Amino acid sequence: MSNIQDQIQEELKQAREVCSTEGATSGDCAAAWDAVEELQAEASHQQQGDKKKNSLEQYCEDNPDAAECRIYDD
Repeated sequence: MSNIQDQIQEELKQAREVCSTEGATSGDCAAAWDAVEELQAEASHQQQGDKKKNSLEQYCEDNPDAAECRIYDD
């Protein structure tokens, strides 16, 4: 994951440079910050995917037919 963090840092640096030379209201500045936001969103999604399972979730994964793991539809 450090790779995406490195990319975020690089994009932040580029966005700051573009905005300082082009102006904060330029289209290039907005596009540079959009790139930063997209990378940050991707990092967040990756972090959520790494969520550890609790003991019940692990048990149900190993024993999907167990009574404790039943899911009822309303």
